[in-house]
Amino acid sequence: MEYTQLGRTGLKVSRLVLGTMNFGPQTDEADSHAIMDAALDAGINFFDTANVYGWGENKGRTESIIGNWFAKGGERRDKVVLATKVHGNMAGDGTPWPNHDKLSALNIRRAVDASLKRLQTDYIDVYQFHHIDRATPFEEIWQAIDVLVQQGKILYVGSSNFPGYKIAQANELAARRGGTIGLVSEQCLYNLYERRAEMEVIPAAQDYGLGVIPWSPLHGGLLGGVLKKEIEGGRRGSGRAADTLADPAVRAKIQAYEDLLDKHGLEPGEVALAWLLTRPGVTGPIVGPRTAGQLESALRAAELELSEELLAGLDEVFPGPGPSPEAFAW
Repeated sequence: MEYTQLGRTGLKVSRLVLGTMNFGPQTDEADSHAIMDAALDAGINFFDTANVYGWGENKGRTESIIGNWFAKGGERRDKVVLATKVHGNMAGDGTPWPNHDKLSALNIRRAVDASLKRLQTDYIDVYQFHHIDRATPFEEIWQAIDVLVQQGKILYVGSSNFPGYKIAQANELAARRGGTIGLVSEQCLYNLYERRAEMEVIPAAQDYGLGVIPWSPLHGGLLGGVLKKEIEGGRRGSGRAADTLADPAVRAKIQAYEDLLDKHGLEPGEVALAWLLTRPGVTGPIVGPRTAGQLESALRAAELELSEELLAGLDEVFPGPGPSPEAFAW
């Protein structure tokens, strides 16, 4: 496994990030623990979760599964760079309630303590804002974060799903305050099919020294060989992939993608991950395996070398938007 610095920090993280969103809803605790053990054995040291994972009445369940894994010992916690998130409503009875969500100082304080308890740890390495909060000024957010850093409850702060201007706004204010390192990472939707982050988000992240952590690297399975699986399995895809493939133009594009990789003798899902590892500014994509086999496929992707010919072919199938402002102004 290769490692890199997380943005402008001294923190070393693996170039694949273990996503845990499926732990609980789709993968039971025993299998989740086995996947985390296998990831750690393979050298993956960067684990990503969120306080809302588990969803619905089971919100927090994923953090609890990770906490139980840490409790097994064996230096599991010491070896992991742990990232979790705050923003979603965590009211105990499942009913949305004021001050149990978003980024007020009150909710940040409450959410950190609750996550620490579920995760069975006394600190979080990277605490991420899961979404922007249009109602809370960054002065308040950074004041709350400063206290938590001083208390040793969190070490670094990242963003998720932020537009470029919010990354700039957050870090400019952090710089003016002094003593606040500001955002060190941005977790965004980015993959071969969805490249709009290249216009504003990734350039902002690079300029401000944030590591980019792409989520949904296979775009809900669309880039994982969905058409080939239809033929081999005799059934159509589901979810985001099926909805997107209903458009004939998209289906033709995905067919061209799969044909290109078939020509090179490569697996679509592995290439989609390997492509992200070639992108400027990318720390590492989040892989969210439901099974040990899916983790093994992701690990193979980390070893894959993509030729210039193949990279050019991928750009032809999925051209990026181009830089801002030329992409939309000229």
